[in-house]
Amino acid sequence: MRILFLTATRIGDAVLSTGVLAHLLERYPQARLTIAAGPVAAPLFEAVPQLENLVAVRKRRGGLHWLALYRKVARQRWDIVVDLRGSALAWLLRAGERRVAAKGDPHEHRVRQLARLFALASPPSPRLWTGPHHERAAEALLGQTGGPVLAIGPAANWRGKQWRSERFAALAKRLTAPEGILPGARIAVMAASHERPQAAAVLAAVPPARCLDLVGRTDLLTAGAVLRRCALFVGNDTGLMHIAAAAGVPTLGLFGPSPVEKYAPWGRLTAVARTADPPETMFPDGFDHLTTDTLMDSLSVAMAECAARGLWCRVASAAA
Repeated sequence: MRILFLTATRIGDAVLSTGVLAHLLERYPQARLTIAAGPVAAPLFEAVPQLENLVAVRKRRGGLHWLALYRKVARQRWDIVVDLRGSALAWLLRAGERRVAAKGDPHEHRVRQLARLFALASPPSPRLWTGPHHERAAEALLGQTGGPVLAIGPAANWRGKQWRSERFAALAKRLTAPEGILPGARIAVMAASHERPQAAAVLAAVPPARCLDLVGRTDLLTAGAVLRRCALFVGNDTGLMHIAAAAGVPTLGLFGPSPVEKYAPWGRLTAVARTADPPETMFPDGFDHLTTDTLMDSLSVAMAECAARGLWCRVASAAA
């Protein structure tokens, strides 16, 4: 049995699709999978069980990437084609069963939308599959020093939804202070190599003895393995936030202009701190996502700390 699973270009959306992928693996344990995703998100699926082929779909002008993908998969007759991109591809392939995502309700969480595609009453939670080398790399990055680790994700893919780095630094200081929820914890600062300027203020504020500079030092699955070993993750609404939640670490997502209802971190031990200003009031005349400054200034450090403490109380209750 062969299944073609076409998922997202963006990392966050790709992570949110892994719940239904896990459902397929459990329902069809002998199936062989071909997974197609955008080139940035594709590495998330490298360690998926039963994976036969992993295809990176590189966007081309005029939709020519769809033609390139069609050429790669058209010779095979598929038992199931799952197209979460809502393209016409599924209808052009020979397939026994097709599941094609339509544009969902913008006020419904993406995980619930995807579960409805498979008529699942209980939405399956996103998850990560890592390999032994990812786990070994994570252990090496965190070192042998004991004690909890607070993970911080200070970057974002556009400036509007990036909380100021100085506020991340202040929050990390409060959470790891003697009276904080993680007193004396080490702080792992996580971001891609090109996002180092966004992490600079946090790195500069953390005492060197407690700072783990992981900027540009992890691939996606190693980042997941690192986060699995952390006590708490706090970060902007990004793919890394969704990786943290899928890895099972208590996750606090910071939201401003992006829709909480659709993209809040998914999981039992997750929470959101959002700006006092609602998203619909945030976009000024002449707004340009490439040049407009952060839209998250109405989220104070105190508000984020309160949300982190509330989440930590739930973590403690769950462990009791």
